[in-house]
Amino acid sequence: MTTISQDWKKRFWETREFETPSTLWYRRGRGIGSIVILILGLVLALINSNLFIAGGAVWLAIAVAYPTHGFLIFYCILTLYPLSRVVTISLRPAQNLLSTSLAIIPDGANLNSYEQLFTEHDFGLWVWNSLIITVSVALLGVVVAATSAYAFSRWKFPGRNLGLFLLLSTQMIPAGMLLIPIYIIVARLNLTNNVLGLALAYTTTAIPLSIWILRGYYDTIPFDLEEAAMVDGATRMMAFWRVILPLSAPALAIIFLFNFLSAWNEYMVANVILKAEVMQTWPLGLNSLILQFQTQWGTFAAGSVLITIPVLILFLYSSRWLVGGLTLGSVKG
Repeated sequence: MTTISQDWKKRFWETREFETPSTLWYRRGRGIGSIVILILGLVLALINSNLFIAGGAVWLAIAVAYPTHGFLIFYCILTLYPLSRVVTISLRPAQNLLSTSLAIIPDGANLNSYEQLFTEHDFGLWVWNSLIITVSVALLGVVVAATSAYAFSRWKFPGRNLGLFLLLSTQMIPAGMLLIPIYIIVARLNLTNNVLGLALAYTTTAIPLSIWILRGYYDTIPFDLEEAAMVDGATRMMAFWRVILPLSAPALAIIFLFNFLSAWNEYMVANVILKAEVMQTWPLGLNSLILQFQTQWGTFAAGSVLITIPVLILFLYSSRWLVGGLTLGSVKG
């Protein structure tokens, strides 16, 4: 408590060198105003027994004292609000599905929608199919991109720059324009209604960006490290395996995460290639809950909540590499 009071006094009350009187009183006014708002808000919350008033008063006091923190808190609430509504709908009883109540935990909350998702639908099969496809795409994309990017980074060959340009240009093509050629290729390979066909389709669209990211990262790794390994008797492949790949672990983790996320949420290509019910991924499965005259919103919301869990776990595990991975290869030297 002493630390908080000292920080408040230093930030809002003590004079600063070269500060004009108007700036000083503006700063002091913000400090006093935040305390007044907080006290009035808590008093009104106690009188009306309303936690929303207390929460609003706390946020407004923070916004007055620390505008940046207030904006970030508001943005987080704005972002999390839709997710909270999905959770609420998944917990509502069927008769209260269209209720306009803003309570996060609705009256009569139950897990019937989650139970129906597994007993009346093949949700487990949908998630299993999606996991097989996305993990395959992520791993295959990392393997192909790691070797291809190494070639573009370390060797000079005819068509190298053109190849890099063509890889980059594929990212400018809208996904909808690729549906017909992808379907024709998959159909000629007899891979329709096959997870392998969908995995290959996803891999072809994920690899170009992965190559560009890894190639930029490989350029930052001094070639002297590979030369030192080869002087000690390692082959070029051994140097790549034992020197380059370990140093590229953060970049490879980011590539795996990007490829996983792009394949996990994809709907259009899966809808074209997979038609059999036993091969459906979770986007196709949840879409089947939207009928012509009725939509099972409770079950749909329950499925939406559950499919975020694998992505959330993977994202939290990979977050330590995410920020650095976004700038990989941006600086050479």
